Amino acid sequence: MGPTIVLITGGNRGLGHALVKRFLALPNHSVIAAVRDPGPGTTLMTVQYNAGKEQSAVDAVAQLQTENGIDHLDIVVANAGISKQWPLVNDVHLADIREHVEVNVLGVVSLYQATRPLLQQQQPPVPSASYGPSKAMLNWYGVRINAEDEWLISFILDPGCVQTDMGNRAAQAWGMGEEAPVELDDSADGMFKVLTAAIKGTVDGKLILYSGEIREW
Repeated sequence: MGPTIVLITGGNRGLGHALVKRFLALPNHSVIAAVRDPGPGTTLMTVQYNAGKEQSAVDAVAQLQTENGIDHLDIVVANAGISKQWPLVNDVHLADIREHVEVNVLGVVSLYQATRPLLQQQQPPVPSASYGPSKAMLNWYGVRINAEDEWLISFILDPGCVQTDMGNRAAQAWGMGEEAPVELDDSADGMFKVLTAAIKGTVDGKLILYSGEIREW
């Protein structure tokens, strides 16, 4: 049986480097460190990779296949990321958000897409790879805004999967039938009740279903 092949991005420092050392200590493991600037003369297999550039993951995988003879991957650790500043939502520049999303979110998506053929993994059962993560980001900002402004009641209100044009299209795409399960009036009535009853200390900073149920994060 061949070695377990592990690819770790950002493997030249911090957590990535610590993980590289631990995998190298295991028997029958081949470790690939994907780093921005590979150093010369190292015995560890390295490949150039920049999480902020979409093509970089594709190029790295191609290099591993053609120059290093890698025909499969057993483990991929998407460790590379950036954290350049820590502003409040009130002060943050949109360009800085975009830069962090490009590396920390889209970089992982690009890495997954590039390495998926070597991992031979299946797609998740619910295809929502653009809408889903955008809502997850919104959830974080909703909670964060509530924490930053004490005078404001900020919370995330989940309308459910509603019988709107968008909701029905999603239901069809997910194999749920022709229509979404939640009727429009039921969702709107519930959301209206939650919105008009909200007071400080009850729903702020929480994820609330249209029915008023508080959901766990």
